[in-house]
Amino acid sequence: MLSSVQVARFVAHGFLRLDGVVPAEMNTEALGVFAGDLPVVPYGTPVPKAFPEDSFARRLVELPSVAGALRSLVGPDPTVDHHFVHTRQPHEGSAQPLHADALIDVRPDAFDVQLMYYPQDVTADMGGTLVVPGSHLRRINESDTGRYQNLLGQTRLTCTAGTVMLLHHGIWHGGRRNDSDTVRHMYKIRFNPTVPQVRLWDVTDLNSPAVSEELGRTFPWYEGATGRLEIHNRIQLWRTLSGDADFDIDYWATRIANRPALRSQA
Repeated sequence: MLSSVQVARFVAHGFLRLDGVVPAEMNTEALGVFAGDLPVVPYGTPVPKAFPEDSFARRLVELPSVAGALRSLVGPDPTVDHHFVHTRQPHEGSAQPLHADALIDVRPDAFDVQLMYYPQDVTADMGGTLVVPGSHLRRINESDTGRYQNLLGQTRLTCTAGTVMLLHHGIWHGGRRNDSDTVRHMYKIRFNPTVPQVRLWDVTDLNSPAVSEELGRTFPWYEGATGRLEIHNRIQLWRTLSGDADFDIDYWATRIANRPALRSQA
């Protein structure tokens, strides 16, 4: 299970990276699996039905570190929204525009998690997945950000084989162009929660000062003024996830929620 500090880091960054957690033999197996056709999974299918026992995908999501992180973020018994293998051909000469997946999603009290699995070493010339840290709570619709070429502080994934990333559904991202001689694969599964996402992780460090430190992070692309709204958005999300309606950083949310007239009428 994740710790409170790790979940707070996810809330701030919009993603969590698990490096090299998939065994080498599974990475080798994955390349063969991804060369064929994946089974069709209808939207909203429970994991056991979507991925039969002993299937590659089932074994992937049941790896202890992956299963624990998923349960900490979306809870037990999530459903599979969809799954897909993204393949980038060598020297293909194009990249995905920067985007967020699907329609604009304004849920304040729930989020989906997208698992991205990389069965190979991903080097800089292979492109990798570009992610803009801290972008997930700034709501956009699909490729509204496609005209942006580079944002200060963006990350382009390089990693060892067997790395898994878990992303908030709203993160701005895009597959970069593959300039190598190697075919690059990335396997994505989107999970929908079926329970309230409240205190699903190991909460023994819930009151650690490091939680507020993580939630108060800023990123280089944030504007001086508007960027502060991102921290306010995180405070609101953390209040939901932690079940602590009074959580705050520097009195920001408490100050703007102060409405004495409503209290006097109670």
